[in-house]
Amino acid sequence: MDNNRQPWMRILVMGLSLLVMMSFFFFSDREITRVPFETFISDINEGKITDIRGMPDTSYTVLKGEREGRGTVETVVYNTILTEELKKDSGLSEKIVMVPEGGGGILGGITPFLSTIATLLMFFFLINIMARNSQGGPKSAMNFGKSRARLADPEGKSRKTFSDVAGAEEEKTELMEVVDFLKNPDKYREIGAKIPKGILLVGHPGTGKTLLARAVAGEAGVPFYIISGSDFVEMFVGVGASRVRDLFETAKKNAPSIIFLDEIDAVGRQRGTGFGGGHDEREQTLNQMLVEMDGFEENDQVVVIAATNRADVLDPALLRPGRFDRQIYIDSPDVRGREDILKIHMRNKPISDDVSVNVLAKSTPGFTGAELQNLTNEAAILAARDNRKVINMSDFEEARSKVQLGPEKRSRIQTEHTRRLTAFHEAGHAIVSRVLPNIDPVTEVSIIPRGAAGGYTMHLPTEDTVYTSRSYLTDTLSVLFGGRCAEMLILNDISTGAKSDIDRASKIARSMVAEYGMSDVIGNLSFSDQDEVFLGRDMGRTKQYSNAMGDLIDAEVKKLVDEAYKRAETILRDNMDKLKVVAEALLEKETLDAYEFEGLFTEGVLPPELTDREKREANQKVFEESLERKKMMGGEIKE
Repeated sequence: MDNNRQPWMRILVMGLSLLVMMSFFFFSDREITRVPFETFISDINEGKITDIRGMPDTSYTVLKGEREGRGTVETVVYNTILTEELKKDSGLSEKIVMVPEGGGGILGGITPFLSTIATLLMFFFLINIMARNSQGGPKSAMNFGKSRARLADPEGKSRKTFSDVAGAEEEKTELMEVVDFLKNPDKYREIGAKIPKGILLVGHPGTGKTLLARAVAGEAGVPFYIISGSDFVEMFVGVGASRVRDLFETAKKNAPSIIFLDEIDAVGRQRGTGFGGGHDEREQTLNQMLVEMDGFEENDQVVVIAATNRADVLDPALLRPGRFDRQIYIDSPDVRGREDILKIHMRNKPISDDVSVNVLAKSTPGFTGAELQNLTNEAAILAARDNRKVINMSDFEEARSKVQLGPEKRSRIQTEHTRRLTAFHEAGHAIVSRVLPNIDPVTEVSIIPRGAAGGYTMHLPTEDTVYTSRSYLTDTLSVLFGGRCAEMLILNDISTGAKSDIDRASKIARSMVAEYGMSDVIGNLSFSDQDEVFLGRDMGRTKQYSNAMGDLIDAEVKKLVDEAYKRAETILRDNMDKLKVVAEALLEKETLDAYEFEGLFTEGVLPPELTDREKREANQKVFEESLERKKMMGGEIKE
C-alpha cells in the first residue's frame, strides 16, 4: 500500500466504525423488558401498549411496544402462535406493524451490512500494519540484513548547497573537486586521475561536517545515500556485515553515487581492543566495510564520505590510502568565517541597523557554526519575547552571554554576604586582568548568576590565535586566582566559589609542565596522559614515566600555581582602592560594561549613563585603547 494512501485508509476505517457504533447507540431500542406472551397480548388489548412492531424471522417473531412506566417491552413468539392469535382478534393484526429484522430507525436495515464491511476493513488494516511494522515473520526476516540507508532528496525543501556553507573555504574546495569528478569523470580520466574512494571529515561537534555532506548532496546530482554508523550494529552477529554489503551493492547499481556515513566511529574503532575477540559484531561490520571500500573487486564510481569527532580511535586499516584517501580537518571558523556564517543565519531575519556583524564575529572567538546558529536563534527569540519586529544589537549581546554562560537567574535569592563576596571575587578577576599585559580586555563584569556561575567576568579577544604562549598561560593562571585572592584580602576568608577557577588553573599548569614542555626543570619532555577509550588497552598500558619523575612533575605544577597566586595577590594589594571601588559599583549596579569598568579603574568614579549606541561606541574606544596599551607593554611582565 502506498504510504500516501495510508492516512485516507485510516480515516475511512475510523469513519465506518464510528457510523456503525452510532447506529447501535442511537438507532436501537434501549431499556428493553421481556414480558410473557399472554401479558403482552393483554396489555395490547387493554390499550396499555401502542406503536407495536413485529420483526419476523423464519420460525419466530419479536413483538415490541412502548408502555408507559416500563419503557420498551418485548416478547418472543412462534409465528404459528402469532397467526392463531391474529385470527382470534382481527383488530390485533391492524395494530401490529411488521418491519424488517434489525430494529427500527433510519439505519436499521443497513446496520448489519455496515458492521460486516467495517469489520473486514479494520481486519485488513490491522494485518497491513502488522506486516509493515513487525520485526518477526518471514518477510521481516528476509529484510533484516537490508541496508537502512536513506536516499537524500536533492530537490527537497531542506536542500543545502555550497552557498549555504561559510567559514570552510578550503574544505569546500576539496569537496567541490569530488562533485566535479562525479559530474565530469572523463575530464579526470583522460589525464589518468582516479576518483578518491573515501573522504573523512574530522572536527569538533558543531563545526559543520554534516552540513558539508548535505551541501555535497545538493550539488552532486547523483544518488546520495545517508546512514549512521549505529544503523549497522545489531544484537545478531553478521547483520551489520550484511547491511554493509547491501548498501554498497545498491550504490554500485546506481553508480556514480555517494555514501555518507555519519559518526563512523560507532563501527570503525580499532580492532582487538575489547574482550569480544575477532567475532565481535562491530568488528565483523568493520571487516566487511574494509573489503567493500578497497578489496578484491574494483570500486571506482562510489565515493564514501564519513564524519567523526574522534579520528584517533579509528582503525588504521580504515585510514590508509585507497580507503579514505583524504582526511579533511574542519576547525572552528576564524573571525572572517564567523562573520560569513552570521550573515547566512541572518538572511531571513529582520535585523536592526545598529547590528554590527563584524563586532559580533570578533566577540565570539571559538564559536562553531552550530553555536553561531544558536546565537542568532536566541537573539530572535529574545526580540519576539519583547514583542518587537526587528532584532537589535542588545538582543545579540544578551544571546551571546546566554550561549556562553547560560540564562540570567535574577530570581535567585542571595544574602547580602553572598552578594558582597561575589562582588569582590569578580572585581578581583577584573583588576588582575586589567593590569596584566597579555590578558584580553574586560568587556563585562557582573554579579548576576548565570547558569552554574554566581557571577562572571568576560573578555574580548584582540585577535584569533592558533598558538598560546607561556606568558599568556602564566597570566591566565594569575587571573584565575584573582577571585580567591580578593576574598582572602577583603573578607579574610575563602569560599567554594573558586572551585571552577582552581580546576582550570590546575589543568593549565599540569598541561604546561607535562605536555607543552614549559617547565625549565622538566625540559622539553611530554608525558601526555590522553584519555583512552578502550578498557583492554588501559589494562595493558604502563605509565610513561617513573615515580621520581611523577613527583618532579607534581612539584613543578605546584610551583607554577603558587607563583601565579602570589602575583595576583601582589597586584590586588597594590590596587586595593580600585578593588573596593569596583566591588561597591558592582553591588550598586550588578553589571558593569567595559567603559564603566575602565572609568572606575582609571578615574575612581562611575561614568554617567549612556544610550545603547553610545555604550557601544564607548566600549569600542576602550577596546582600541587596550590594544595600544598592550603593544606598548610588549606583552611581557616586567619584574
